[in-house]
Amino acid sequence: MPEKSEPPGTASASVVASASVAKKGARQRRVTITDVGTAAGVSTSTVSRVLNGTARVDPELARRVQDAVAELGYRPNAAAQGLARGEAGAIGVLVPDLSNPYFLDVLKSVSAVARSNGRRVMAMESDEDATSEHELAEDLMRCCDGVLLCSPRMNRAELVDLSMRGHPVVLVNRIVPGLSLPSVSVDFYGGMTLVCGHLTQLGHRCVAYLSGPEASWANAERIRAFDAAAAFGVDVDVTVIPCGHTARHGYAAADAVRDSGVTAVVAYNDLVALGAVTALEDSGLRVPEEMSVIGCDDISLDDLPSSRRLTTASLARDELGRQAAQTLEALMAANGDTEPKLIPMELRVRHTSAPPAVPAH
Repeated sequence: MPEKSEPPGTASASVVASASVAKKGARQRRVTITDVGTAAGVSTSTVSRVLNGTARVDPELARRVQDAVAELGYRPNAAAQGLARGEAGAIGVLVPDLSNPYFLDVLKSVSAVARSNGRRVMAMESDEDATSEHELAEDLMRCCDGVLLCSPRMNRAELVDLSMRGHPVVLVNRIVPGLSLPSVSVDFYGGMTLVCGHLTQLGHRCVAYLSGPEASWANAERIRAFDAAAAFGVDVDVTVIPCGHTARHGYAAADAVRDSGVTAVVAYNDLVALGAVTALEDSGLRVPEEMSVIGCDDISLDDLPSSRRLTTASLARDELGRQAAQTLEALMAANGDTEPKLIPMELRVRHTSAPPAVPAH
């Protein structure tokens, strides 16, 4: 028998009375959907339909359910509501390195956007292993409504395969021409052009670049900027030194920097730069008097005061995460735009860059 609404004027009082009884019983435990149904005088399936909006319900019954929800202080389970709508209620984020503060800052902004849309965030790490990314992305697709691929290292063919799955996917810090996946990226090319200009103004002509992961699009953009610097009137001769993405890698590359005869070094990221600064100073070289060091990312490590003295190409990681998450939300709502978005960088001149000890001629 279908449930019928009560005569006008009697429903609210009935709900309040029933809710008071249910509230006493639920006081020592979490309020459940059964408590709401008891208070409203309806079945749990009716409560579910009202809360999830999955079917039409008599307006009077819907009002009784909402009154009971308010009276009892019931909070629906977001994940359960999503499943009722055929959604997982979560977005997935795949990053190459969770130990890097850069990605943690991006995740914070992504999480804030996800929470505002009633979603959870599931994060996975590839540990800089490009061969594992495709499988990890597939895992996230199976349990999440949409996926953010942050700085993916996988090859173009694998990205093409993921793009053909019909699942909402947004690339972060990766632009692949001709690929029908939206992307939100930092303008690393523009950022490194600023760095080249700064070094030229200081008088540096021979510079080393401590290169990051070989499969990194961001690393390739940095190198592309160095190669094109002369076209912008920036006279810098750059020596590319294979390095990595951690402070340990930067520390280990310091010997190659000293042997190269350069007067300045630009690092793939701030972690690498900080490692290089430590190694150079341990060897007796003064930074920046005898060697300028410039990072990239502008991370802030509270337990490392040296991070606050580093000249670096700065980016708004919170803005990157926010725009990436919003782009994914729009894509999941079928309002997506595949036009790449670029976030500009700024140069933060601090205390690790200075004119060379012997001016270049």
